[in-house]
Amino acid sequence: MNTSIWEFVLSLLNIIFLDLILAGDNAIVIGLAARNLPNSTQKKAIVLGTAGAVVLRIFATVLVVWLLKIPWLLLAGGILLILIAYKLLTDENNSTNIKAGQSLGAAVGTIILADAAMGLDNVIAIAGVAKHNISLVVIGLLISVPIVVWGSTLFIKLINKYPWIIYIGSAVLGFTASSMITDEQQLSPFFEQHPLLRALFIFVIIVGILIGGHWRRQSSHNNSKKLPQP
Repeated sequence: MNTSIWEFVLSLLNIIFLDLILAGDNAIVIGLAARNLPNSTQKKAIVLGTAGAVVLRIFATVLVVWLLKIPWLLLAGGILLILIAYKLLTDENNSTNIKAGQSLGAAVGTIILADAAMGLDNVIAIAGVAKHNISLVVIGLLISVPIVVWGSTLFIKLINKYPWIIYIGSAVLGFTASSMITDEQQLSPFFEQHPLLRALFIFVIIVGILIGGHWRRQSSHNNSKKLPQP
């Protein structure tokens, strides 16, 4: 297997892993949106809603891949992805405000709209990993999103049992973000001339995210322990 195929496979696995790490909220949304429907209708809502979300996610990611070719947007995308990687470790979750749909159409619409609103992190991360390769975007999302839907409960339990998986995800996001910044066409000539500085920059970004996120995570956990119990 030549180098280019290996790079494609590794990037594809990276996309699937990142989408699984980042899609915990999306999996919860699916359950919340369809929870009031009969069992038979729930399955239809999940399938139709997920199909719509996948199509929308592919379109949005392809659009972002194209936009990242514009000067300085790769830098902006990398900075935003650093913030997303940090947010992943701080354990913030805003999915509990999702209302359950009362009909099949309402549930499907809720799933699609909520996924679009909450999927910015996934879109930017996948666009950064894909590096303008649309095939990676499409294949990665087609594989990972259905896994999230049908294996969401299992994966969420896995993350809760092994919290270090989240740290790996944040580290991968940090690597992707810092690589996006160093690949910015306005900055890449400098980093190409100074490969050690590039490696140091990537290292500092990853370590900074992990240390800062872990500190915030522990601080929030300690503060919650101090709150008076009802």
